[in-house]
Amino acid sequence: MEYLLKGLFGEKSLTKVVGLFPDKGKADAAAASVRKAPGMVAGQARVLGPQDANLSRREFFGRTMEPEQRGIFKTLLISHGITGLAGAIAGLLLFAWLYRSGQPMVASSPLLAFIAIVGFAITFGLLLGGLIALRPDHVWLIAAVRSALKESRWAVIVHPLDASQTDAAKGILRDSGAEILKSL
Repeated sequence: MEYLLKGLFGEKSLTKVVGLFPDKGKADAAAASVRKAPGMVAGQARVLGPQDANLSRREFFGRTMEPEQRGIFKTLLISHGITGLAGAIAGLLLFAWLYRSGQPMVASSPLLAFIAIVGFAITFGLLLGGLIALRPDHVWLIAAVRSALKESRWAVIVHPLDASQTDAAKGILRDSGAEILKSL
């Protein structure tokens, strides 16, 4: 499943794991432990404090929470391309099934039926691609982190590259006493 998901996204890190801490010392210690986990590199774990809650949206989102700006653009293109094509194929299959079954509306005007069915299927596929590219799970997570920072808490944001790094980060943060948040 992970391999299939990576095909829809241009980003290397598909998920985010966040640990929320009451003080800076625990957050720094947890971030250092995460960076020492197998396969992790320094840029995959970042610490944010209450002072970061007031950063501008672009700086906050771009640098800290969504570091892969080029990957996001690739996600837009890839997700729309794949889901639009999938919608076209589904529309063609539906049209063929309706035409072969002798459905009167399709049989009486096959060209208009083809345009309508395939057109709507492509549209719905592209809408699905837009939903995938929006990453509503990231929006929720970013809002939760910003709220925690405004409450004078500290956050460790981890950008794991695979399921094993995700599990390792969650385990380290949990063992450090953090409140864990995770995107899909």
